[in-house]
Amino acid sequence: MREIPGRRRRLLSRRDHGKSDLLSAALTFATAWRWPVLPGIGLETAGRRDGVRCACPDPECTVPGAHPFDPGLLAATTDARMVRWWWTKRPDAPIVLATGASSGPAGGRAPCAVSLPAVAGARALAVLDRTGIRLGPVLATPERLMILVAPYTMEQLGELLYAKDFVPGSLRFHGEGGYITLPPSTTGAGPVRWERAPLPGSAEPWVPDVEAVVDAVVDALTRTGVSAPEL
Repeated sequence: MREIPGRRRRLLSRRDHGKSDLLSAALTFATAWRWPVLPGIGLETAGRRDGVRCACPDPECTVPGAHPFDPGLLAATTDARMVRWWWTKRPDAPIVLATGASSGPAGGRAPCAVSLPAVAGARALAVLDRTGIRLGPVLATPERLMILVAPYTMEQLGELLYAKDFVPGSLRFHGEGGYITLPPSTTGAGPVRWERAPLPGSAEPWVPDVEAVVDAVVDALTRTGVSAPEL
């Protein structure tokens, strides 16, 4: 069958669009916002009848596609040349943010995150809005919602949670040494998107202190009846 060049170019453009979006987003995070990033392991789909699985060797991986592998988390960087090299070699790799990591010689640090189930997360956002608490960017997957917060230490977090009578087990904290995936990545949990996006073309987004959001988040999760802390 004779190829129609114009049609082929349009199809290739659609196919590559998401990959170019990943590189563009990774460069924005790293160079404009000074957030240290690195590529995630991604998903393995070829030849599988049971859907997708993590491309790492662990068949029971609990965060398929959404974690670093090679390079490891300590390789996260804000260097544009390194980011371009990574996503040129692996243009469909998820974008992983090293939460709480140093942003470089200037002494800044990447944001951390508070994560909770999607339904309770929507309730928590409503509570935060009603109380007038200012939020920064909020991420979402089909299953969970992640509120970005300012960097904190484990000592700060421990004191904050110790003061609570009850901390639900489905509440998760991504602090120094942790990671989350950023839009427009796709992982085993589904696409990662902005629930509340930063302003287009903005400098590094403002994020609230963790103390400012924990009360509303704990209250929202407590109403679901889930149990014990999980850090």
